[in-house]
Amino acid sequence: MPIDLVTGGAGFIGRHVVAALRARGTSVRVLDLVPADDIDAEIVPGSILDAHRLDVAMDGVRHVYHLAGIAQLWSRDRADFDRINAAGAAMVLRAAAAHRVARVVHCSTEAILLPKHGGDALIDETARPALSDMPGPYTRSKLKAEQAVVAAVQSGLNALIVNPTVPIGPGDHNLTPPAAMLSMFLKGQSPAYLDCTLNLVDVRDVAAGMVLAAERGRAGERYILGGDNVALRDLLALLQQLSARPMPKRAVPPWLALASAAVTEFVADHVTGRTPAATQEGVRLALRSGPFDSRKARNELGYATRAIKDTLADTISWLSAVGAVGK
Repeated sequence: MPIDLVTGGAGFIGRHVVAALRARGTSVRVLDLVPADDIDAEIVPGSILDAHRLDVAMDGVRHVYHLAGIAQLWSRDRADFDRINAAGAAMVLRAAAAHRVARVVHCSTEAILLPKHGGDALIDETARPALSDMPGPYTRSKLKAEQAVVAAVQSGLNALIVNPTVPIGPGDHNLTPPAAMLSMFLKGQSPAYLDCTLNLVDVRDVAAGMVLAAERGRAGERYILGGDNVALRDLLALLQQLSARPMPKRAVPPWLALASAAVTEFVADHVTGRTPAATQEGVRLALRSGPFDSRKARNELGYATRAIKDTLADTISWLSAVGAVGK
């Protein structure tokens, strides 16, 4: 029976990719630093930066789903982004080529596709981002990883890129930025919001889309795995409706959001060492926000998504169960 490898399989999207593969009867191997005894897969503990562990994990593998990396927008050592997200991806690609895997599905992010000056035009796979236009170290590292995929394809590797938009849903134990945002609003910890447009997608639909990309996608192509385009003010109204908790009604000016993020980031860097509630890169991404178009994935892969209201209800229920919404 073929084995598929999921790097970062103990993470938020990774766990759902494992579940989607297992539902198809596929044998799954996970390479991750995080102990994951509760995952229905063979576990290879280790880092994508460890060439030996990568070699062990790749043995006999058919498809590689590469998700391992820093999903947060902050690291105390900014060099971690390039070391793990960019150089780590390059190591995975080299190992996949050496083991002659049939296909690599590289998980990127929609953040690198946001136009420098924002706007209302639909964003699709024709976007051609430049490294110099990236708003911070996270997006720069993710674009460098994509560039490594393109170079690997040109050298003969069968690989493609998927760009999930803003994934939400149950099981986000690390509280990635979308879950942390929802938790903050549900706890009443934000008196205002930064007006922007988000494309929200169920993490389970992203996982299914990644499996479809491995089965049906074209080598060298990019596929946006998105859901519904929602203005943040409308998202807050929906959160209030679903949770019966009051939401902020006042939008914060961009300059104030940037200044506040700079202060919280400074405190995180030099005092607490804990992930800040907001980062300058996160604010810049919000100011660039725009609507996304997933028609290519729908038409070529058979990608489909569920109603975002149902996803939000599931997310709120899960966050409540783990105590991430306060009393």
